[in-house]
Amino acid sequence: MIEIERPDDLSAYVGKEIGVSDWLTVDQGMIDKFAEATGDHQWIHVDVERAKREMPGGKTIAHGYLTLSLVPRLSHTIYRIKQRSHGLNYGSNRVRFTAPVPSGSRIRARQKIKAVERITGGVRVTSESRVEVEGEERPALIAETISMMYD
Repeated sequence: MIEIERPDDLSAYVGKEIGVSDWLTVDQGMIDKFAEATGDHQWIHVDVERAKREMPGGKTIAHGYLTLSLVPRLSHTIYRIKQRSHGLNYGSNRVRFTAPVPSGSRIRARQKIKAVERITGGVRVTSESRVEVEGEERPALIAETISMMYD
């Protein structure tokens, strides 16, 4: 894990991969909770018995937006800013769900800093995250996200 003092110190990493997160298991319980929170109960996510019969690999798959929502959690194991008051999600420039995340899979994020721009009281950071599924060549997610981090 990289530890930096202040948000602006991320400027030294622009254009570089800053690290790879710890592994996280995406299990059926997590998928079901996300379905409940969002109201997205499509069978490919929540019907384990039907998935055994009809899905490639015989498993349900995580919602794409669940995978995206895990990027901040995974990022917390890549780097830490020691001196910051708070941070906010600002948005996304580009998000692509490029492969499924089967229930029970382990995922991790590989993150690169694309830009760091000074704003009043902090910085706006644009990052590219690739979420990998253990044992698969193709990433499940490629996302360019934007965060605001304040001193």
